[in-house]
Amino acid sequence: MKTLPVAIQVYSIREEAQKDFAKTMAAVKKMGYDGVELAGLYGHTPEEIRDILNENGLIPISAHVPYQEFTKDLKGTVQNYSNIGCRYLVIPYLTEEYRYGTENFEAFLLNIPAIAKECAKHQVTLLYHNHAFEFNRTKDGSFCLDYLFEKTSHAELQTELDTCWIGYAGEDPVAYLKKYAGRSPLVHLKDYKTEPFSMQPLGKGIQDVPALLREAVNSGCEWVIVEQDDHPDCTPLEDMQISREYLKSLGW
Repeated sequence: MKTLPVAIQVYSIREEAQKDFAKTMAAVKKMGYDGVELAGLYGHTPEEIRDILNENGLIPISAHVPYQEFTKDLKGTVQNYSNIGCRYLVIPYLTEEYRYGTENFEAFLLNIPAIAKECAKHQVTLLYHNHAFEFNRTKDGSFCLDYLFEKTSHAELQTELDTCWIGYAGEDPVAYLKKYAGRSPLVHLKDYKTEPFSMQPLGKGIQDVPALLREAVNSGCEWVIVEQDDHPDCTPLEDMQISREYLKSLGW
């Protein structure tokens, strides 16, 4: 079976990265990760981040960039992450005042083409990453996530499907990968338990990870990205090691 390169979302190990980014990236590379998805700059300049990643043989595939950063300084924001080498910039979350049903959401939709155009100047693709609230219904009965992608073109906005939050919302993440085949170059692999809900390393929760991996390949994804927001049982680095070893056990 074909496999894809595996990245780590640095938010998973944010405290370690903030304390010592270079040391943490060396640990990530030793675990067997191929690249990283950034969530901030951890007190460094873009050039310093680029050099640290290069020294450790890690590819800066993407970065999570809050929508407000784009609206505050669009050109500077895109330039900074382009300087690092990111090929994708991802809007990770919309705070309540920017969600479907608000005037700010309509402004958000209108701003997407301009953000995407600026990204394209640097050969960067704009993505949107879901949580669970995007599976609330619109007035016409569709999910807010689907509404967002109906109102934007493939050229303007693609998706980074978060498989945990899709499952948490009661939907099938494999089906969503199929639905957005060709429009989801990156996918978040994230495992979890229910009753009570808790984030878990891959292979320790309820997700059918092998099925997700198969569909990621079939749907034209380019990278799988391991993310674990919280760590109830182990340290962040221990959890990310467990996830990487589990993927290796599957031939990844």
